[in-house]
Formats: sequence, C-alpha cells, structure tokens
Amino acid sequence: MIYIGLTGWGDHYSVYPAGIKPTNKLSEYSSNFLVVEVDAFFYAVQPSRNTAKWVRETPENFRFVVKAYQGMTGHQRKDIPFESKADMFNAFKESLKPFQDANKLALVLFQFPPWFDCKKENVNYLRYCKKMMGDIPVALEFRNQSWFNDSYRKSTLAFMQNEGWIHSIADEPQAGDGSIPVVPEVTTSNVTLVRMHGRNVHGWTKPKDRETNWREVRYLYKYNQEELLEWKNRVKELAKNSRDIIILFNNNSGGDAANNAKEFQKMLGIEYEGLLPRQLGLF
Repeated sequence: MIYIGLTGWGDHYSVYPAGIKPTNKLSEYSSNFLVVEVDAFFYAVQPSRNTAKWVRETPENFRFVVKAYQGMTGHQRKDIPFESKADMFNAFKESLKPFQDANKLALVLFQFPPWFDCKKENVNYLRYCKKMMGDIPVALEFRNQSWFNDSYRKSTLAFMQNEGWIHSIADEPQAGDGSIPVVPEVTTSNVTLVRMHGRNVHGWTKPKDRETNWREVRYLYKYNQEELLEWKNRVKELAKNSRDIIILFNNNSGGDAANNAKEFQKMLGIEYEGLLPRQLGLF
C-alpha cells in the first residue's frame, strides 16, 4: 500500500478551517490522510498519555511515523535528561507502547545530523541503535553526503539491508556535504520511506540566526507537476520491491505540503478508505 501524508498535523494553517481548535486538528487531519510523522518525540520523549490520546483520535488503519529523540541521533549532546544511553532508549521505547498496542506504529525514523559522516565509529553506533530498538521497525536517513559518495554508496545500502534498516529516501536540495542525493533503493521488503523536503537550495544552506525562522526558510518550496511526475515513476519502481511505501511531504513553510500531497495522491489514482468523516471541511 502507498501511504501519503505530512510531517506533523499542527502547522497546516493554510488548509485548516479558520478558528479550528488545536485539539481537533489530528482528527481533522485523519479525515484526509492515513499517515503522519510525529516530530514531538524528537524534542522530548513523550509521556504515554499523549501517545494514547493520539491513538484514540485516529481511525483504526491510521499509522504514525515517529521521529527518534534528538539525544539518540546526536543532535543534542549535552543536558540530556537521562542517566545513560540505555535509559534514554528504554524510555523512548516505553513511550511507543500505545502505538504498538493499537498496531498504529509504522516505524521510527532515525534522521542523523549533517556532521554524522561515514566512518567506523558512526557505523558502530548505528549497530548499537538497531540493537537497542529490538524488533521495532526503524528507518535511517542521512544528512551527510559521504554515505552515498562513489566509494561508499553500495556498502551503505548493503549495510542497511543486512542490518534491517528501512531506507528513508530524501528529496532535498543538492547543496554540498550537508545534503544527500536521491537514492531510490529499497533495503527492506516490508516498507520504504520517502520524505519530500523541497528543493530550496538557498534556504537549505542559509545559516541559523536570531532574525530568521530557519525552518520557515528551509522548507519553503512548492513541487511542480514535472517534479511530482518524477516521483510517480520512482514510486512505481519502488513498489515492485516494497510492500508498503510511506511518502511524507515536509515542504510546509508556505503551506504547500498538504496541497502537494493531495496532488500526488490524485496523480497516483489513490482513494483511501477508512478515513474519519470530514466534519470541518479541511480541504
């Protein structure tokens, strides 16, 4: 099955009805999409009551992609509120149980930072992460080009396949070492993840500063028909080797993610069943 959705459900102000309450957004979202990425876990391990609440607000066949906590991926290396790495991983896994019990956990996404380059130390850490996550399906997304340069590309993909990492294929600006090329390869037969970050090269490389909302600049992009058609053809090829494909649009700075996702869904001729009834006219 091909799942198409967005990264988060709280920021799509251009398509939500005016005055919608934050507590109604996930239900309204799930009247249009059957998958969502939850990035709240990246900033803090969520209490199980939050996870259980999100389970209740979504239909039976809804799926969550959970972004791994930033302490687990090395984005945050100081002031981590856990006594050990093992405690950190165990707390994270505990928070996922309501998703698992409801069969709504699609996978956990480990997106590593641009400084996480291809070297033995980091390969060993990936093995550690996979071991700590046990049977929970995990996807791997790099932000350093070295993993897919000519010297390491085949080895990287073979490693992911042998270790059981789901490939998170990224569509993003080609802006040097801090970005990766499109590598449309399946590494596990059960599921493949595609994340559409947009192609705003200037925004991708713009340094963070106090005057600029970095995320708003970085993900300001609207995919055109030709670009979506490229991905239609890629997805058809990926589907030959992957039972499920999850496609998440992250280009929401200008409110384009939802419309691009709907456009892509129509392009693939997909009509989802099991959505929640539309009560507020989201689209």
